[in-house]
Amino acid sequence: MEKDSENRAVEPLTLDTLVALAKRRGFVFAGSEIYGGLAGTFDYGPLGLALKKNIEALWWKQFVDMRDDMFGIDSAILMNPKVWEASGHTTTFNDPLVSDVKTGKRYRADNLLEDAGIDPTGMTLAQMGEALRENGIKSPDGNGFTEPQQFNMMFKTSAGSIEGGEIPVYLRPETAQGMFVNFKNIIDSYHPKLPFGIAQIGRSFRNEIAPREFLFRVRELEIMEFEYFIRERDWEQLFELWRAEFHAWFASLGFETEDIKEIEVEASDRAHYSKRTMDFYFKYPNGYKEIGGIAYRTDFDLNNHIRESGEDLQYLDPETNEKFVAHVIEPTFGLGRHLLAVLAKAYTEDELGGEKRVYLKLSPKLAPIKAAVFPLLKNKPELVAKAQEVRATLRKVHPAIAWDDNGNIGKRYRRQDEIGTPWCVTIDFDTLGENPELTDTVTLRNRDTGEQERLTIEEVAERIRTALA
Repeated sequence: MEKDSENRAVEPLTLDTLVALAKRRGFVFAGSEIYGGLAGTFDYGPLGLALKKNIEALWWKQFVDMRDDMFGIDSAILMNPKVWEASGHTTTFNDPLVSDVKTGKRYRADNLLEDAGIDPTGMTLAQMGEALRENGIKSPDGNGFTEPQQFNMMFKTSAGSIEGGEIPVYLRPETAQGMFVNFKNIIDSYHPKLPFGIAQIGRSFRNEIAPREFLFRVRELEIMEFEYFIRERDWEQLFELWRAEFHAWFASLGFETEDIKEIEVEASDRAHYSKRTMDFYFKYPNGYKEIGGIAYRTDFDLNNHIRESGEDLQYLDPETNEKFVAHVIEPTFGLGRHLLAVLAKAYTEDELGGEKRVYLKLSPKLAPIKAAVFPLLKNKPELVAKAQEVRATLRKVHPAIAWDDNGNIGKRYRRQDEIGTPWCVTIDFDTLGENPELTDTVTLRNRDTGEQERLTIEEVAERIRTALA
């Protein structure tokens, strides 16, 4: 049993609790819900979108805007199918598939083994099938399984409007190839010196056999990542540099050391292009789960694209005139998993005023709403007018200033607490001059402590401005 800051017993947070909050307060909804949904798809509501954009903005600022060695792009989702042949995805981007022998329902063999407490790492397809049989693992319908087979996870579609003349294309399974195929464009346009990176935030698509665990296994996902191009001799040093940068990033999100676990991926479990991979796991309510990772992709991708495209993608050192194929370190950050981690870390239960409450302890930079403005009474036009004036002033600092005049002040506070709003600003009769000494002052209430203080409108604006700087 966990304990709060006052040593009271607190029920541990569950994934179900977080999912319920995400839906109730408009963070994340099941995709196509009114039609029964589509497994592995989710929609972000107003608050979820705002939080996601805030995470993106912080990541972009930290890894792109504040660096001189990083170039941002936004590559196309649909690419020439030869890209995926060159990258190896058409033959290696597979998961082990088994089907219920009676119902035909599909499952991932490795997930079935993991759920039974068996580690499938390094197993061949035949060994997985044998392990399923020997351990008596059945489908949820009580049936056996077919022999495991490789299932390619790319979504295939076609481009073209003439029947029989369509070009087969794929929804990209990763954003990385968009950066590799633009390597020459960045070189020709900007003439960067090694080391340098190409960064993007974008959607990828994976035809998961068995999507599960909310935002962890989805068919449409967003990735924040960059390819950092280097000389081969520097890879170990720069791998450690980006390893440290990962931890600095987690700290900027408010994560603590014990929230993160490093996992060195064994050779048998690494992607086909990787010489070294380190994954980072966050302590979610349902245990440590992967949130990001670093891979040393060597010169695998550029060499493949040189061979298949016929283009010269070598790097020319401007000082030595040496030409060579750059190697790559790839830090990858799962955006949906980051959002869920931020919610999990922020979720807090305590007592305030003798009542239990739930609030999200989000930093002002991440909070979807920076402050909420209340007129003390919504049926008093003079209070409403002044509150609207105050809100307009605060929105010059940041546009995400909410308006709430529904219900009593206590209920408004609780609503804003549950969505992580750092401050509530109440306009009362003293603001209007009932007490001359308090004219044009407001009550500023702190989300985390519940404490209130009387400040001028400009002092409130400065408080918000400072917190967001």
